[in-house]
This record gives sequence, C-alpha cells and structure tokens, in this order.
Amino acid sequence: MNVTDNITYMGVDIGSVSTKLAIVDNQGHMKAGCCLPTAGNPTKALKEALDQIRTVLPSDKLAGVAVTGSGRKLASELLGADIIKNEITCQAIAALRTDRNVQTVVEIGGQDSKLIIIRNGLVADFGMNTVCAAGTGSFLDHQASRLGISLEDMSQLAEKSLNPVTINATCTVFAESDMITHQQTGFGCEDIVYGLCKALVANFRRSVIQSRMVREPVVFQGGVARNKGIQRAFREELGIDLLIPDHPELTGAVGAALLCLAEKNPGESRFKGFNCLSLNR
Repeated sequence: MNVTDNITYMGVDIGSVSTKLAIVDNQGHMKAGCCLPTAGNPTKALKEALDQIRTVLPSDKLAGVAVTGSGRKLASELLGADIIKNEITCQAIAALRTDRNVQTVVEIGGQDSKLIIIRNGLVADFGMNTVCAAGTGSFLDHQASRLGISLEDMSQLAEKSLNPVTINATCTVFAESDMITHQQTGFGCEDIVYGLCKALVANFRRSVIQSRMVREPVVFQGGVARNKGIQRAFREELGIDLLIPDHPELTGAVGAALLCLAEKNPGESRFKGFNCLSLNR
C-alpha cells in the first residue's frame, strides 16, 4: 500500500445554527462527516463533532485542517487550522466536485442563503441574503414546529399539494401571519406548506438572484436542499433542473477539506489534535 493511501484532510464549517465536519482522502473522496446543532455553544458543538469523527479516524492520519463558516476564526484558534477560507469559496469548490461544469450554486443554510455564479470553473459573482431569516433553514424548522410536523413531514406534504396558497415571505412576520390566516380558513396543511415553499423561492429570486443569470447545471447545497418541497418550487418557479449532492448539509465542510488537500503546504499540520477541546481545559 502506498504511504499516502491513508492520508486525509478535514474541513470544518461552523455556523450559527449547525457545526459540520467532513473528511476527504487524498483523492478528494469524502470518507466521513457529521452535522450537529451549534445551539449557541460553538466550542461544545465542535468538541462533540470531533469526538464523533475521531472514532473513525486517528489524528495521526490527518495531513491538514481547513475551517470556514461564520465561526471560522474561532475554530482556527481552537483547532490550529492550516487554512481559513470564506464560505463562498468552499461552497463553490464542493459544487465543482459534484459537477465540474456547474454554472450556478444555490446554497440555503440555517441563517442565510447564497447564489454563486461560476464561469470557467471560477466564482464570477455571488449574492447573499443575511438580513432576514425568511427562507432559511431555521425559519422552515420554526414553521414546521408551529404546524406540529417534522421537517421530513413538511417535505413530503409539499410534494402532495395541488392548490398551494399564496404567502408573503418577504418577512417572517408576514409569512407567519398568512399561514395562520390560511389555517383558520380551512386550507389543507399540504397546500399551506407548499405555498410557503413557493414563497421562499420567490423571495430568493427577488432578493438574492435579482438580475443575475441562472444557468444550468445548477447544484443545490445546504441543509434546506433536502426539502423536496423547496426542490419542487425551484424547478417549477425557475424552470431549472437541480443537482443535489449526497450530503448537501456538509458541502461547506467538504469544500474546505478539498481546498486543504489542494493548497496546504507540505509539512506538519498545525492541528492541535482531537483532545484540544477537552472539557477539562
């Protein structure tokens, strides 16, 4: 066996809603990953994620660590990261791994949403919506809880809708008010849920896509990409096909790991080890 066969790289993506880790081998194939709630304590979430990963990967097999996400500076200090990258770059790299001809990336996470335009394998433009939570994973989670259903139920119900209601999703307050009104007037849950999905996609088009040209192939990333109602709404509202990775919630971490594989200088990693976040410290 070649001595480089077991060499791996770790990507860490810390967001305000979730903390993700991904391990890739020296060929860029994902070997392991996990996603845990950040729950207001990124240090604890990161430690728990490391504890999960260490069961399948001894630290002496790691050749490098890269971090991204809103908590990347904190993660770099805690872990001893070799590379720090922004979320746009990491999401773009992950999408190129899914399809090297990708032209557009839609990424919807827990607290923000992004559109990334890729031309000739490089980021040409991007847009983000970080002002309002409407259209993000946390908003969908909240509405599912309010309706007394799981996110999985929400996804399945939206596929069954035949007469979706109209919802104003420019603001979380307006959207919730419309949903309550539709419930009180007797609309079915499936039509309310899919109406919400359509409204969120319309809001994404207005506030994030704006005048940008969306070309196929389009890769849909982030945890919300698992929602079949949102998938359906994008296909119907924008008339596009979507490519969805096997683990869309991990793409930021995967992109960071791939960048570490490509860019880390030879030599020992700065990674402090899997015990660096022991609760006894």
